[in-house]
Formats: sequence, structure tokens, C-alpha cells
Amino acid sequence: MDLTRSRAQEIVGGFCSQRILVAGDLMLDRYVYGDVSRISPEAPVPVVRVCREQAMPGGAANVALNIRALGGQAIMTGVVGVDPAGDELRRVLEARDIDVGGIIRNGESQTTVKTRIIAERQQIVRIDREETGGLSETLGAELRDAATRSAAGASGIILEDYGKGALTQLLVDSLLGMAGDAGIPVGYDPKEGRLLRVDGVTVVTPNRKEAFGLSGSPEGTPEDDPLADGPLHNVAARLWESWRPRALLITLGPHGMLLVTNDSLPFHVPTHAREVFDVSGAGDTVIATCLLSIASGATLREAAALANYAAGVVVGKLGTACCSPEDLLARIG
Repeated sequence: MDLTRSRAQEIVGGFCSQRILVAGDLMLDRYVYGDVSRISPEAPVPVVRVCREQAMPGGAANVALNIRALGGQAIMTGVVGVDPAGDELRRVLEARDIDVGGIIRNGESQTTVKTRIIAERQQIVRIDREETGGLSETLGAELRDAATRSAAGASGIILEDYGKGALTQLLVDSLLGMAGDAGIPVGYDPKEGRLLRVDGVTVVTPNRKEAFGLSGSPEGTPEDDPLADGPLHNVAARLWESWRPRALLITLGPHGMLLVTNDSLPFHVPTHAREVFDVSGAGDTVIATCLLSIASGATLREAAALANYAAGVVVGKLGTACCSPEDLLARIG
């Protein structure tokens, strides 16, 4: 399928009218940039002289950031700790005009912080501070109530699972029920090892590794032509039976994407990445672009094509990056 520039402009022009709720695991991403000129005398490791630092929304919050970068309106719901990192994450989101009214502050939780040390355009090490326990029944119900209030008037919902416990079945059931009543699309970005029930979901966007893990199948070497990849198609069929979505969009890195729907044969979307510097956050860009496109009237194939172009933009940037409407349209035609 060829997506014309004029059709892409029509779809992307509708992004500004969309109000998308993002529900899931919140994180704060810290980036420490520096130079390396010597090896430490204490151990065989590089000495990084820090030049600058940056804090960015991470996890599900990065999906909201991608929606804003693409021109849509974003509402964030999730849990942060009563700690400096949680306060900073809220400030960072508010500074980017993201609605934080659905975020719950919980004194028993620790805000997840991922710190990346980057030198000479390469990541040297990542330091994670996190808790992976599930939410208490009381906190889960509080988050569900906050999310359903925030979802009022939304034109789409994204369920973003990073496996930290915020995306409970209770929350998923409530938001899917609201979406069904309102007739709005729902996107689900799953986490390997967590097979939630998502009856009625519009699109699910696992990557290849997640797809094989979620189906309980060993991941072999991918075929150059995804349409000839038998194990991949078997996995797609099993996941389709589990989720029953309108569309299953499996991202395949350098091999593009495989789109499976209930009304046509599997469809291969070739990659449009020109250079690959960093794949961090590319999946967040995919689901943000895909759901904004569907909410703006795109077909499933058009949404997949636009998401693929957007992913090609962000992997060509260092660090977790976003794609603007201008970036996206510049890749098309």
C-alpha cells in the first residue's frame, strides 16, 4: 500500500483534535552526557566527565510525550511515589503541556528512575532504581477511579505495560468498557510475561521478542521476508486468538512491521529507517502514532504505515526521542 503525502497530511492534520489517555507505568529517565578521555586507574572502566544532564518522561509517560510531540493532547494516569523523582516527573510532564490529573501519588511506592550515562554518542551504563511489586487493592481501585475520570471526553486510550504493576486487570477492564461505550479506539503495548485480557482492544503492538515470549515460543532467526517467516505467523495466530484485536502490529526492527487483521492476509510494512543510532522508545512512538492515526480516521494499514515512518525518524536520533508532524511528513512522498 502506498500512502500518499496528501493523505498523510490529512490524517496528521487531525492529530491536534485528538485527546488521548495514556495509562500505565510511569518512569523518570535521566540522561547524563559527558566526554571520555581516559580509563580509570581504579578499575578498567572509562572516566566520564559530565557536560550536561537532562530529565525526560519515561515508560508510559514517554508515550504521552510522543502524543504531544505529534500534535495531540495527552492525559496521563499512573502512580508515582511521594519523593523528589515523582515531583520532578510531574513538573516535566506539566512543562510539556501534558495533563497530570490522573496521576496518583503513593507514599508506599518509589518512583522508577532510569539513569543513562552517555559518552561519545554511546550509552556506557544504565542505572535503575525501581520497585516491581503490584498495587494494593486500595491503590488499584484509586487508580481506576482516577483513570476513568480522566478518560471522560477522550478520543482514544493507550494501555502501556512496562511490567511495574500499574496496569492491573481491574484498570484494563474499566477503560476497555468505557472505550466500548464511547466508541473510541484503544491501543495496547504489552509486556513479555504479562498476558492481560483485552477483549475489544483495537490494536496491539508487541515487538518480535515480546510476541514470541508472550506466546510461549522460542524465538529463532527471523527471515528476511516476514511474509515467509512461518514461526512468526504461528505466533501471530496464537496471539490473535488470545487477544482478538482489530489489528495485531508486530514490530520487527530492521525488517519493518507485520500487520495482521481479521479481514485480510498478513501485510508487511517495510522499514523506513535511514540510520539507526538508538532504538530506545521506538515502541512508544509506534503506538502513539498508530492510535492518533486511527482516532483521526486512518485505516489500519494507513496507521501502520505512519507509525513505521515515525519509528524510522526516532531511531535516527540519540536517546529516547520523539517525532514531530514535520519530521513525519518529511519522510513521506
